[in-house]
Amino acid sequence: MHSLFENFRADEEPVDPKKYLEEHFGKPACVKILREYEACVKRIEGDESGHKHCTGQYFDYWSCVDTIVAQKLFKKLK
Repeated sequence: MHSLFENFRADEEPVDPKKYLEEHFGKPACVKILREYEACVKRIEGDESGHKHCTGQYFDYWSCVDTIVAQKLFKKLK
């Protein structure tokens, strides 16, 4: 993980460490919440009224991911 925070040469494309941390730490830690979101999506499939949604579960999932990622990211940025 520390290689993401090393200096880059001018001819190299910088890597966004947040994306890496989301994939390798945040998403795996929040699988239970992701499953809840997926279950909600499946439950409301076919609803054409537009009144049912899974916004709460969606935001819960990304809040979980962001919390995990922020802890790791800001330790390195200090």
